[in-house]
Amino acid sequence: MFQKIAVIGAGTMGNGIAHVFAQYGFTVSLIDVNADQLSRALATIRKNMERQVAKGSLTEADMQAAHSRIITFTSIPEGVADVQLVVEAATENIDLKLKIFRELDAAAPASAILATNTSSISITRIASVTGRPEKVIGMHFMNPVPVMKLVEIINGYATAPEVTTAISELSKQLQKVPCIVNDYPGFIANRILMPMINEAIYSLYEGVAGVEEIDTVMKLGMAHPMGPLQLADFIGLDVCLSILRVLQEGFGNPKYAPCPLLVNMVTAKKLGVKSGEGFYQYTPGSKELVVSPGFRK
Repeated sequence: MFQKIAVIGAGTMGNGIAHVFAQYGFTVSLIDVNADQLSRALATIRKNMERQVAKGSLTEADMQAAHSRIITFTSIPEGVADVQLVVEAATENIDLKLKIFRELDAAAPASAILATNTSSISITRIASVTGRPEKVIGMHFMNPVPVMKLVEIINGYATAPEVTTAISELSKQLQKVPCIVNDYPGFIANRILMPMINEAIYSLYEGVAGVEEIDTVMKLGMAHPMGPLQLADFIGLDVCLSILRVLQEGFGNPKYAPCPLLVNMVTAKKLGVKSGEGFYQYTPGSKELVVSPGFRK
């Protein structure tokens, strides 16, 4: 059914999604309005594939073939003209996503499925601006996409069962594990994860424990591979804040209210890995975790 896929957005998630589809034999149109971002994305994909070659999980020939299957575009109409599936992976902003889906609905073939990689925004809301709500679905990959096995598949109110089945089977072709959920704020992954992260930030804010202590308790006591504060930095504190606000608004429950410390950090542009500082400081090329100055004892 699927041969050619379009991916909207060439950032961290978009280039990871393009990487995986190309690796498993699909032709990929990678679309971004920023040509420089597209160049950076291709370089990142090559670097990550070279890492796979070094580990023996991908051959040199397969890497070259996969890379050649990715074609870049700066225009949505041109990039989606003959695709069977579009996966939107733009910034987690409702107005931007609605704008993109209006354009996709007008430009993509009528038979094409329109998927979004959103981590929290309502699939039903996104589908409502299209003339094909039955063909709109959530396809939420985890970061880093080439490594993480889960794909959270979210049914909108009108998503057709055959679309859900097709996307689930496609996920398996990518060697991923699909989990089908329904369209309520935060879905499952972030409905559970974000309150935990928010509680960790509250624990720091209230002086219950320090950054390293909070993360160590969760890593050693709960067998989490990464502590919640380090994970928040990895996700992006701005993204965490956005998702918490979606949960708070969607449920109308004060338990989802973001911690004031998180709000202040985002306002100060301390966003985590992407800005070089969050709860920890990040130095290019270094894997050492150094607590940010404001949180040191």
